[in-house]
Amino acid sequence: MKKISRRKVIGLGMLGSFASVLGSSSLAKALALMPTPEETEGPFYPVKNQKDKDEDLTQINGYLGGASGQHIVVGGHVTDIYGNAVENTLLDIWQADANGRYRHPRDSNKAKLDQNFQGWAVIQTDDKGSFRFKTVMPGAYPVSGTWIRPPHIHLKIFKPGYLPLTTQMYFPDQELNKKDLLLSRKSIIEQSAMMARKIGQQGNLIIYEYNVVLDLLRK
Repeated sequence: MKKISRRKVIGLGMLGSFASVLGSSSLAKALALMPTPEETEGPFYPVKNQKDKDEDLTQINGYLGGASGQHIVVGGHVTDIYGNAVENTLLDIWQADANGRYRHPRDSNKAKLDQNFQGWAVIQTDDKGSFRFKTVMPGAYPVSGTWIRPPHIHLKIFKPGYLPLTTQMYFPDQELNKKDLLLSRKSIIEQSAMMARKIGQQGNLIIYEYNVVLDLLRK
């Protein structure tokens, strides 16, 4: 018979006592994950429809050239607050190009628009809640004389039965993160939940992981 350590027995006993006091439903709530924090949509959500909104933003169908800048891949999972995969979730993704310019008529940034950058993607998670898209590292851009936004990617996430989420994904080790007026309003835990994680590199392609937690729609 396999022996169980005294420490593990004590731990299991404490968990059992905790469960008996709270009840299984209350315990599940106590152990629930924090939903991904919300963030403003911003002024540059795409207003002009386009044919190509696939998962590769570095290449536009019918264009010979590819997008300039550092190419990256972002992959991850969408789960609910109890860690269950959320399949067929819609992810609406948009961002600035490597020059910090949005493909939007109201963007007054003087930086040159990269005509080879798609700028917008609409994708879905698979049956395991997984998603993946290829893009470029977004450029920083000025909002005012003293505020420069750090590299970030906008996301709107929809799934029937869950609260819709509008948020922004940030990148680690960016000096501008510390001074950003939006990100700095979040708690340290919230900032961590909104930060992608660099997990590797394939040649010149940098790989990031970013996971999303959706809250349930209450009736």
